[in-house]
Amino acid sequence: MAKRDYYEVLGVPRAASPDEIKKAYRQLAMKFHPDRNPGDKGAEDKFKEAAEAYEVLGDPDKRQKYNQFGHEGMRGTNFREYHDINDIFSSFGDIFGGGMGGSIFDEMFGSTGRSRQRRSHQGIPGSDLKVKIRLTLEEIATGIEKKIKVKRQKTCDTCHGSGAKAGTGSSTCKQCNGSGELRQVSRSMFGQFVNITTCPICSGEGKIVEDPCRTCAGEGRVQGESTIKVTIPAGVTEGNYIPLRGQGNAGQRGGPAGDLIVLIEEQPHQYFTRNGDDIVYELNVGYPVAVLGDEVEIPTLTGKARLTIDPGTPGGRILRMRDRGIPHLNSHGRGDQLVRINVWVPSKLNSKEKELLNQLSTMEHITPNEEERHGNNKGFFGKVKDAFS
Repeated sequence: MAKRDYYEVLGVPRAASPDEIKKAYRQLAMKFHPDRNPGDKGAEDKFKEAAEAYEVLGDPDKRQKYNQFGHEGMRGTNFREYHDINDIFSSFGDIFGGGMGGSIFDEMFGSTGRSRQRRSHQGIPGSDLKVKIRLTLEEIATGIEKKIKVKRQKTCDTCHGSGAKAGTGSSTCKQCNGSGELRQVSRSMFGQFVNITTCPICSGEGKIVEDPCRTCAGEGRVQGESTIKVTIPAGVTEGNYIPLRGQGNAGQRGGPAGDLIVLIEEQPHQYFTRNGDDIVYELNVGYPVAVLGDEVEIPTLTGKARLTIDPGTPGGRILRMRDRGIPHLNSHGRGDQLVRINVWVPSKLNSKEKELLNQLSTMEHITPNEEERHGNNKGFFGKVKDAFS
């Protein structure tokens, strides 16, 4: 089944502001909350559909790509994996007014115990990590699999992430009675207010390790190094990033691991500069070649190629070699290789060369006349603009 337009899902116009998008998603999440629609599979599907729409439209980079390419532009995007409704609350907690997405739904539907218990027995989540990968234009043109070494916190092998010494376990936190939260209720003329804070004793886990593991000091994780494979698609550019879910720092005492964010950097190339998905090559030719024409060999991203220079080619002209550039990311086709012709002027001449040039300069078609000397600048820049359009 084809996906619905994300703006249609949230019921907002394409020009909607971030606040309007957030408000629309919040209203849909409240409307289709499972506790308000028990046993209604359709409501649950709409709840998840709204979450996916907000994940795209609530992110400026994803929204820009979606506006330009639609659902096709989302190919290769790593969406969050929502195993159940509580995952959505955790991912978009800021939308619902609580640190973990509980406060509004807790008060309305009484679901605090279920979502809080799930959190409290998972430990503390690990943090995300960022690494940079420098790629050549050749690697970007073909796509590549890289192995990277990452220093990160890994699950402790001694206690297997529990943080407890072998043969021991954990006990319920007496401060919060296992809830992981402390509630302070106050009353006023406007009604009852509930202030919810994370328990400082158990850090929101609801349990205390009785006898900590000596290897990890009770954290359930240790510092280590890992070699991770990352597949980089063809067509990426400087500033793109690839999220690797669960490859960041391990969580404390069995908590979920963070993500590893791989940032793309481009290495400067010996011959080419990049212009979008086109590559530009500056070719210096001698005056005789520009006048008489020739076939020359030039580098490309995949080796060598022959290029024909027509007789009378002026300096500054741009020749286009189709489909010799960078593949388009998330779509078919690729850019071109643009070859800018530069007429090379020697800086050193011997006496015989000077004599020959002086003889040439007196000939009829070698030097421009008065009209030709001024050229046609407007036409020249128009051609350059057309070449890059």
